Amino acid sequence: MSRIAGWESGVIKVDDISRTFGKLKALTGVSMEVEPGEIVGLLGPSAAGKTTLVRIMSGADVPESGMVHVSGVKMPSLSALAGIGYMPQSDALYLELSGFENLQFIGSLFNLGGAEIIERIGAVSSMVGLDSDIHRPVQQYSGGMRRRLSLATCFLHQPKVIILDEPTVGMDPILRQSLWQEFRDHADAGATVLVTTHIMDEAERCDRVAMLRAGRLIAMGTPSDLVSTAGVSSLESAFLHYGSENSSLSGLGA
Repeated sequence: MSRIAGWESGVIKVDDISRTFGKLKALTGVSMEVEPGEIVGLLGPSAAGKTTLVRIMSGADVPESGMVHVSGVKMPSLSALAGIGYMPQSDALYLELSGFENLQFIGSLFNLGGAEIIERIGAVSSMVGLDSDIHRPVQQYSGGMRRRLSLATCFLHQPKVIILDEPTVGMDPILRQSLWQEFRDHADAGATVLVTTHIMDEAERCDRVAMLRAGRLIAMGTPSDLVSTAGVSSLESAFLHYGSENSSLSGLGA
């Protein structure tokens, strides 16, 4: 695996990437960095480009121009995947297998086995509240339970880079709060955490927020700085401010 010297493990660096699908410009000239030990939220409405961006970051898609590096490795890279936990919007699960068997299979892809995989399955099952259902076939799971199992697969191999595409959709408020504490604990332990969301109270939990609109990064900063610089009282109002055609992005690291 070719790695750029001087890069800290976990750093995500996005350099001027663009992506189109036919006539649709999904991303245009997006640049940003995510550092180890922080949670960065990608905030934007549907079709803002959030999913396309995280797919490129995780190596599931490639940009037409620009580059993405994770820990100094240019993406996509099969060798870099061992250090990345990626939860897509669409659940990639084997419905005929149990939750336990799904996790066991995913673990085998990361060379986890024996007592270690049993311990890790127990830990992530508890994290997402599936302890009592882990041996049931996934086809019997509700949509919310499948999302929880997908989240468990993301954390199974203890990755240093965690990329989550709207991970808490369909989850009850108590579990959602618990999961956000898990995200914070992993960041505090040095992991790099990136979460897409369109929910303002989730964005406010992030260390920094990157606001996307129509495939462009319109602002990036801490929630409090974004609100203060915009001269408004809420993050939602700040998003509307930066999204207006005449807004200034100076000083926000966009």
